[in-house]
Amino acid sequence: MSALTPRKLIEGRPVLVVVDIQGGESVDGSESAIPFMPGYQEAMDRAPSLVAKARECGVPVIFFQEAHRPDLVDFGRELDGAEDVHLIEGEAGTEIAPTLGVRPDDYVIRKRRYSCFFGTDFEILLKGLRADTLILIGGHTDVCVHYTFVDAHQHDYFCRVVEDAVAGSSRDAHDAALRAMEYLQTGAGRSAADVEKAFDQLAAE
Repeated sequence: MSALTPRKLIEGRPVLVVVDIQGGESVDGSESAIPFMPGYQEAMDRAPSLVAKARECGVPVIFFQEAHRPDLVDFGRELDGAEDVHLIEGEAGTEIAPTLGVRPDDYVIRKRRYSCFFGTDFEILLKGLRADTLILIGGHTDVCVHYTFVDAHQHDYFCRVVEDAVAGSSRDAHDAALRAMEYLQTGAGRSAADVEKAFDQLAAE
């Protein structure tokens, strides 16, 4: 296939991947351990409707939760950059956002590092689902979403990122990450409205 031939939004079987939509931010008014760009919450607020539409249309949903042990043993080099200690097991802010409506029988994967592929059974689950296209929402655009996209790309999945349902550590970092993902797969960036329409079309087939 020529690089100029446009891909469909959904190629083959899709999976909606919900990346780290958790409490995360400070609940007591103190400065957050992780930087958040303006409009972050507005982007996360689009996730529940995408999850609901995926369920309605029979598209599998996989939820990810970044969580670290209280003794910090699994942080590794993660604290060498701009982030301080965050998302500790057992803390309220580490729980997956209740607005997503996670069910007991849903696919939920806990991860210790940024990429959803690193040290998890994500690849095994994707093979079992016979997934072809991964549709990413959540945060941060420039960290966990981007690194997951890159690993998925290198595993030969079709990758889409819902540009208005992801948000980053800063506006510049968010925009740069979107450009980097678009560089890897032309047409990767899509809107929530376009994704919901594609889910409806898939269900109608």
